[in-house]
Amino acid sequence: MSLQVKIIEDQKGMQDFLELPHRLYRIDDQWIPPLQSEVRRTLDVSKNPYFEGCDLQKFVCYDGSEPVARAISVINPRHWKKFGCKTAFFGFFESENDNHVTATLFDAVSEHCRRQGATHLEGPFNPNHYSELGLLVENFTQPVFFETYNPPWYQVLLKNAGFETLCRLHTRRNLDLRGYMAEHPPRVMTPEQTRGYTMRPFNLLRWKYDLECIREVFNEAFAENWHFLPLSRREYDFSAGGMFLVSRPNLNWIVEYQGKPVGVMECVMNINPLLKTLNGKLQPADLLRLWRQRSAIREIVIYAVGIKKSYHQGPVFRMLHTAMGQIAQRYPVVYGTWMTEENVTATNATGIIGMEPYKWFEIFEKPL
Repeated sequence: MSLQVKIIEDQKGMQDFLELPHRLYRIDDQWIPPLQSEVRRTLDVSKNPYFEGCDLQKFVCYDGSEPVARAISVINPRHWKKFGCKTAFFGFFESENDNHVTATLFDAVSEHCRRQGATHLEGPFNPNHYSELGLLVENFTQPVFFETYNPPWYQVLLKNAGFETLCRLHTRRNLDLRGYMAEHPPRVMTPEQTRGYTMRPFNLLRWKYDLECIREVFNEAFAENWHFLPLSRREYDFSAGGMFLVSRPNLNWIVEYQGKPVGVMECVMNINPLLKTLNGKLQPADLLRLWRQRSAIREIVIYAVGIKKSYHQGPVFRMLHTAMGQIAQRYPVVYGTWMTEENVTATNATGIIGMEPYKWFEIFEKPL
C-alpha cells in the first residue's frame, strides 16, 4: 500500500473527491447519493459566503492512483473570536474500512490545521453548524433529508485515528402525527391571549423579506446555542438556495407581534427517496420530474423552530403548535433534526407532538 494525501486544487482532484463515496457505498442500499452539483456549490469558496475569511481545504488520500479516503478542513476566525478556542473543523469524511488509510488522511489534515494555529480538530460538520453534522452511531437505516449516513465502522476508524467523542446528539420522529394531533389537539387560545399576534405562511411574493424575517428570528433565538455563529444575510440567502425544491410555503410559518417577526417554524419535505433515483447527478430534465413527484411525499423534517427570547412566555409556541396540526393533515410522518439531551426546550417541544428518539450521532474531537 502506497498512500499519499493531496490537497485538492484542480478539477480532476475534485472529481475524485465527489466520486469516492459512490465506490465505497456501491453495495449499501441505505445510502442516498448526495447531489454532486450541490456539494460543489457548498464547497465553492467563490460562491459560499460562509467561507469568507476562512481557510477551507479539501483532502483526498490515494493508494497509488486510487482515491481511498477524503475529508475537508475548515478554520473559521469568527469561531475562534466568539468562543475563545482555536478549533478547526473537519467534514465530508469518507474512508475505506482501513485504520491505516484513515490515520494517514487525518495526519495530513491535522498537520495542516496545526500549521494554521489550531489546537483542536472537531467534526464531522458538512461543512458547518447549520448543515448536516455528526457521525451516525446507532440505527443505520436510510437517512431522511438533512440527515447524515455512514457505515458502523466509521466511529472505530475515527477513534483509532486519535479522536474521542465530544458530544452525543439524537433525532426524533413520529410516524402518525395526524393521529397524535387528533388525540392531543392544540389548546384553544382566547383573543385576549393572542392580541397583537398574527401567524402566516411563508410568502413567495416577498420571499426576500420573509427570508430576512427568518434569519432575524434564528440569529436571536439561537445566539447562545453550541457553536452557533450568526448568519449574515448573504449566508442565509445562500443556504436557502434549494428551499423551493424541498419545501412549500405552507411548511414554513412566521409568527409576528405588532408586525415584527418573533417566531418561526421551518419544515422541509423528505425528498431523499426521490434523490436516491438520481444517483448524485441532477440533469435539467430531472427538476420538472422532481417537482411533480413532490406531491406524493407524506414525510417532513422539522428543520428548525425559533422564538425570540422575550417571547418565550407568550402564545408563540402554541400558535406554531396549531400550525403543526394543519401540516399533519397532509404530512403524517414527521422527523426532527439533531438535538442534545441537555436541550430541555427542544426535547420537551418535540415531546408535545409525540416525537420519540430515533437515531443517535456523535461529534468527535482530538487535540492537535
